[in-house]
Amino acid sequence: MNSKPSITIDPSHKQAPTRDGSTTTLKQHLPSAKSSQSHPAQAATSDSNAKLFFVGTATTILEWQGIRLMTDPNFLHAGDHVHLGPGVTATRQTNPAVDLHDLPHIDLVLLSHYHADHFDQEVEASLRRDLPIITTPHAHTHLTSKGEGESFTAVHALDAWEDMFVNIIDRNPTPSTTAASSSTPTSRSRRPCLRVTGMPGKHVGDGLLSKANDILGAVPPTNGWILELGHSLSADADTSLAESEAFHCGYRIYISGDTLYVKDLEKIPELYTHAGKPIDLMLIHLGGTTIPGPHMPLIMVTMDAKQGVQLVKLVRPDLTIPIHYDDYDAFLSPLSDFKTEMSQAGLDDKVVYLDRGDEFQFSVRDP
Repeated sequence: MNSKPSITIDPSHKQAPTRDGSTTTLKQHLPSAKSSQSHPAQAATSDSNAKLFFVGTATTILEWQGIRLMTDPNFLHAGDHVHLGPGVTATRQTNPAVDLHDLPHIDLVLLSHYHADHFDQEVEASLRRDLPIITTPHAHTHLTSKGEGESFTAVHALDAWEDMFVNIIDRNPTPSTTAASSSTPTSRSRRPCLRVTGMPGKHVGDGLLSKANDILGAVPPTNGWILELGHSLSADADTSLAESEAFHCGYRIYISGDTLYVKDLEKIPELYTHAGKPIDLMLIHLGGTTIPGPHMPLIMVTMDAKQGVQLVKLVRPDLTIPIHYDDYDAFLSPLSDFKTEMSQAGLDDKVVYLDRGDEFQFSVRDP
């Protein structure tokens, strides 16, 4: 895989610049979750050290080690419209679990693609311009070319199979001692770290239609992600270890992004599940999104329930959480379809269902 330069985040910030250059004190916490869930095979315990809050659509907020990572920010309300392509619009059917301007400080955004139901017009107008965003090369071009004062200034492009590290400043690093050889112990600091790897995704399936879309650009390129939460062992004296060699993953999340089940996805288990790198959690984008719209559903551009279960069987995550399933009228495959397909596949113990405003608690393993 091709690695891009790493970035560093300081989670101690309590203020953030607004668009006019002033500062404002932000809320310190997300709203209390309507319900908290954990792995169905594990009793809820107090040792959970991370949680995922479901806002709605594909918008989630992950909290771990003092940082907040937000996926695909969409905060429009019921009745609002988004533009999805030439002559294609969709209407939101639901409200987000928290309003955009009631968010606490966000440290990082993972944006799967540049579509208004994943990065809406209010989000684009309101987010601070120095907010770190990891996204596709296509979205990078759009977000960084808006002109002086409007362009986002900390956008990082990852294509499929490219990765980058996000270092988290830890004010109280945990020292550990490892043996560099049988006779020479080396003192190291264990620091929290993320590794983000772009995964393949296609709105338009394999074949001639996909090639036509590549030329016309009617539907934008999209990514999935492998998000690994873990620690790096930073050597005090010996800095010869490569960043990837010093990283120890404690929890691995696959975010499918808006994709159909396509052949490119079959490489994921080869590189992870079958290579001794199990996927702890999959956030799967469903809905069976159709264009031009619900009254003329000519083309499906996100997985429906059957394709979703097909992906679960391929990737074999320890647990799956479906998102992106009923928030817009372009979604024609409801969550109930996926529940039925998972039950028929005997996978009820491998899935957690979150409503907007619910959270999932889990534990990132220590190295």
